[in-house]
Amino acid sequence: MQKRVGALCIAAVILFSLTGCGRTADGQQEIRFSWWGGDSRHQATITAAERFSASHPGVEVRTEYGAWSGWEEAAAAALYAGTEADVMQVNRNWLFDYSSETTGFLDLRDYSDIIDLTQYDADVLDMCTADGRLLAVPVSRTGRVFLWNETTFEKAGLSVPGSFSELCAAGRIFAETLGADYYPLALGWYDRMLFLVYLLQCEYGREWVGDGSLQYSQAEIEKGLETICRMEQDHVIPPLKQIAGGGADSFDKDENYITGRYAGIYEWDSSAGKFVSALSEGQTLTVGEYFTDLGDYHGGFSKISLCFAISKHTKYPETCAKLISDLVSDPETVKILGTERGIPLNKKGYEICSDAGLLGDISAEANRRMTAWMQFRIDPDFEHASLKGVSGVYEDVFTGLSYGDYPVSVAAERLIAGIQAVVSGESP
Repeated sequence: MQKRVGALCIAAVILFSLTGCGRTADGQQEIRFSWWGGDSRHQATITAAERFSASHPGVEVRTEYGAWSGWEEAAAAALYAGTEADVMQVNRNWLFDYSSETTGFLDLRDYSDIIDLTQYDADVLDMCTADGRLLAVPVSRTGRVFLWNETTFEKAGLSVPGSFSELCAAGRIFAETLGADYYPLALGWYDRMLFLVYLLQCEYGREWVGDGSLQYSQAEIEKGLETICRMEQDHVIPPLKQIAGGGADSFDKDENYITGRYAGIYEWDSSAGKFVSALSEGQTLTVGEYFTDLGDYHGGFSKISLCFAISKHTKYPETCAKLISDLVSDPETVKILGTERGIPLNKKGYEICSDAGLLGDISAEANRRMTAWMQFRIDPDFEHASLKGVSGVYEDVFTGLSYGDYPVSVAAERLIAGIQAVVSGESP
């Protein structure tokens, strides 16, 4: 698994280390457009980029894309080297983590004559604003939802779980009726971190981080970690070593998920479409309920799922702004992209999708369920590279816990220390 991740990182570094944009041999403007995602997002976005080039004589869009694994590390290196793509799909935290006087992104308010910013609510634009500069336009809002393979649950003689207790009981039933390689839920190390927050917020109803510090005690975090450990022991979730043995960098590429042996995932609602597409023929995926037997509160958080930004180093900022405008508001392009990046926050984009009947798929249902449930928002540092990145704190804690390298108390201590270092500004 580590060799595979390393290879992906190297490939991504090569991708982002290409020379900057310029003019092609026949004198056309060339702009680079980069994003990560699954195959269905890639296919739709390539088609949209080709359409933009065809409708803008003298402009060629060069597309650069791949899976998430290693993507942020490569993008960060490219940003610091000044070799990043001209138009970039970015996570919100990149706007703050990788922006300085010499690196980062243009202020899109300077291009409001091209990108219609009135199509966004002020509060979502504020989330992409730093020091008064709008560094990106938000594409969608997202949160984690449960996605269940109805076909596998039916084979086990069960309905999809409507409560946490039903989920936990399904572990033993799966093992006995379907076999030891079947699990009702699969959680990778980052999924486990998000699930931990969900568990604790459901019970205690507090923000994860507030007033410059983590809002949960060592004892509370240990309790949440113990619950996740019991889920692994009771055959509710597979050990991380087993997941790594599958050789895939995400569940949509994992044969265990594709064939229904992993019958549930806890994923971003904006990614639901790619998980439907990944399933083998005859499998049916459905959006699950949040568990009300975990506590009196609505745990978990929503965030801006991703954004479009323009590199500070681009030679063609107006052309880049036109590409972004096309991606978020052009009727034909919006219909091509559909809900591949979630339900559009751009009001015109939303209306186009609604009128075209594109909001009735599983991504739209997942988004409606998430929006109705979520009461918390992500804290700005939750996705900091030293926490979420490969070999970061989250991976260290949950891998160490699953592999038996850390007892729960040590895992909790390491998690708390890592988070506090970032929140206090001590972590790079």
